[in-house]
Amino acid sequence: MGRRTAEDRYRDNIRKQQKELEEFAARETEWADNLMLWYRHRKREIPDDEYRACAFFLNKEYLRKPGSLTLLYLMYKRCCQELPEPTRELAFDLLCFRFNLYAKTLRKNGF
Repeated sequence: MGRRTAEDRYRDNIRKQQKELEEFAARETEWADNLMLWYRHRKREIPDDEYRACAFFLNKEYLRKPGSLTLLYLMYKRCCQELPEPTRELAFDLLCFRFNLYAKTLRKNGF
């Protein structure tokens, strides 16, 4: 068995990146649903920015807007690096902040 060609390596990299983005979209869709549920449970009105980001994932708008999911994935990675580790007391606030950042990122880049 010989070495893989550059084209095969490229396809493998694309396949891995696509899988990672699909997993990210599924995970964030679930978190968007949880965030809306938490707001309903607390009997509070969800802010417009957070609602917009939740709707973006729940309605699968990223399928119609190329590049938007990659942009949000990069923002997610940045949040993981810069924000503190989520604890039980901070989990809701960090999730709200992250979805607020998603909304700002989408608005800033014209999505």
